[in-house]
Amino acid sequence: MKYLIVGLGNIGPEYLLTRHNVGFMVLDRLASNFEVKFSIGRLAYHVEIKHKGKQIHLIKPTTYMNLSGKAVNYWMKELKIEKENTLVITDDIALPFGKLRTKVKGSHGGHNGLRNIEEVLGSPAYPRLRFGVGDDFGKGRQIEYVLGNFEGVQLDELPEHLDRAIDIILSFCLQGVDKTMNAFNQ
Repeated sequence: MKYLIVGLGNIGPEYLLTRHNVGFMVLDRLASNFEVKFSIGRLAYHVEIKHKGKQIHLIKPTTYMNLSGKAVNYWMKELKIEKENTLVITDDIALPFGKLRTKVKGSHGGHNGLRNIEEVLGSPAYPRLRFGVGDDFGKGRQIEYVLGNFEGVQLDELPEHLDRAIDIILSFCLQGVDKTMNAFNQ
């Protein structure tokens, strides 16, 4: 069984520790845990891991956030992986920092990466892991906030939340989305 795990983010050192790049951070940590390195592929950095008989493909789109759907669509077709076996990891300002929520479908909620994936796939029905980054910003400062770096207590607590996200990913691949939601959504 094959799975595609998509971490959303933006390429470039200026985005490395930004809230918007939490999808990249989760996959970087997962790849590090499995002692594998990403290589550049078409429209994304890609690496494959094997875990308990499952082939798990990780991608970090190089299309920038607003065109993430192009990379997701390409890799789903290239690897012949269905939407049900694809999990998109995204930052979410509607959730408090560190709160993780898995869903089988949903709205893009104004998130340009999710909006583009929905447009390209023609449906909002694809599994996603929403990683809460909080909403500690003033009116009109959302873009500045999500493109800002994690800092202070959030930066200190980030590794623990990244590890929990990895547990959710592996559960998704081994047990499916329904059992994963039951086990991890509080």
